[in-house]
Amino acid sequence: MLDRIRQAPGMQLNAADYGADFDKEFAAHSGVVWKLERQQYFDEGDLASFQAAMAGDWERAWELLEEFRPTFAASFPDNIDFRRVRVVEEPWTPYMRWELPWLVARGEAGETCRVVPASLVAEYESEHPVPELVLIHSGLLYQVLYDEGGLHTGCRRITDASVVEPTRDILAALFEQGEDLRSYVERQ
Repeated sequence: MLDRIRQAPGMQLNAADYGADFDKEFAAHSGVVWKLERQQYFDEGDLASFQAAMAGDWERAWELLEEFRPTFAASFPDNIDFRRVRVVEEPWTPYMRWELPWLVARGEAGETCRVVPASLVAEYESEHPVPELVLIHSGLLYQVLYDEGGLHTGCRRITDASVVEPTRDILAALFEQGEDLRSYVERQ
C-alpha cells in the first residue's frame, strides 16, 4: 500500500493551506495520530538550531535545542497519542545527527517515536522511497511533500478510506517492530 499512495486520489495543498488544514483537523481529533518519516534530510529553513548544526556548530545547536524544549509540550495535548515511525539509515547524515536529539526531546514532552531500519520499508520501495505521511484518522491521510532540497512545499490530502485504513495498519505494524528512539540513540 505505501508504494501506491503517490497514485491515490488526493487534493494538493500548498504549505500554508496544509498547515491550516492540519491544525483544524488535529484540534478536532482525539486518539492516535501517526507520522512516517523516511527522508534522511529535510531543510528546516531558518530554525536557528538547524542552521547552527548545518554550519558545524554543534554546541550552539544543542544550546538552542535546550531553549526550544518548553514549546514541545504544547504540541501534544492530552487527548492525542502522537506516534512517529522514523526510518533511519546508518551512518547518520548530519541532518539525522541533528534531528534525532530533537525527537528525543519531543518524546520527553509526549510524542512516542520508534526507529526502524530502511530494510523494514524496502518491500514498499520498488520505485521510490516511501512517502512522508501524517495520518490523523481513518478518513484523513496527508502525503507531505518536499522539494528536491528537502524544503516543505505542502501535501496531498487523501480521504479514501480504502487507502487510509490499510496505511494505518502498516504504520502500526512498523511501529510495533521499531525500537524505542531513546534506547536507539543511547546505544549509538
